[in-house]
Amino acid sequence: MTRSARRTRRTFQLAGAGVAALLALSACSSSDSDSASGSDAGSGSGGSDKVSGTVNVFAAASLTESFTELGKTFEKEHPGTKVVFNFGGSDSLAAGITSGAPADVFASASPKTMKVVTDADAAAGTPVTFVRNRLEIATLTGNPDGVSSLKDLTGDDLKVVLCDKTVPCGAAAQKALTAADLKLTPVSYEEDVKSALNKVVLKEADAAVVYKTDVQAAGDKVEGVEFPESAKAVNDYPITLLKDAPNSAAGKAFMELVRSAEGQKVLTGAGFTAP
Repeated sequence: MTRSARRTRRTFQLAGAGVAALLALSACSSSDSDSASGSDAGSGSGGSDKVSGTVNVFAAASLTESFTELGKTFEKEHPGTKVVFNFGGSDSLAAGITSGAPADVFASASPKTMKVVTDADAAAGTPVTFVRNRLEIATLTGNPDGVSSLKDLTGDDLKVVLCDKTVPCGAAAQKALTAADLKLTPVSYEEDVKSALNKVVLKEADAAVVYKTDVQAAGDKVEGVEFPESAKAVNDYPITLLKDAPNSAAGKAFMELVRSAEGQKVLTGAGFTAP
């Protein structure tokens, strides 16, 4: 074989090896791409290009400020999406979901109200606790009545408001009162924690037993008083994707944000504690 022929043969060998390597790399990349695609399909979150449309979130009233902030973050991270919230008492939200109200995500203020949804087979998967919350007494600014304990609320000269017993904050308040061996007759039972707090803000009540997060959110409109019995009534907040979610991909993505380090920073900054 001449030197020229040997050189030509060597060139073809190298070219063939290069093509083989490129084909192998292409196959590997394709496999990785398919794997990633399958992973996204399995998690349901997808990339930002796969998340679009409206996300309907039913959430406990005490999550209003923190979830509203996270909703804005979500919309910024996923252009083209819109987060629509329905805040209220967890019991009424659960009732709405089990009655067929369209929602993608449910964040409850207690496992008991979440159980209403799971018992109705309306949850997709097992709910996960994402934060905890504890009670605090909200008084008028400056605490003019000198409230320093849960027992102080039992006096006849104070107008005290509680959440309804069917609402998580109301159930927690009853649990704290039982732990303190106290009985309290409020001037009214409110449908959710925001309504109870608002009675104090409007000076229609002297005090209310609400969540620490709500006192913090109210700023200088009220004054908070901690009490030891609140440790006996800490509420776990579970969150779940709903089985009939109209937009499950976006719902899962929103839940991921809530449970992420970024989401937890917002929630703990609002006064919640990590689970």
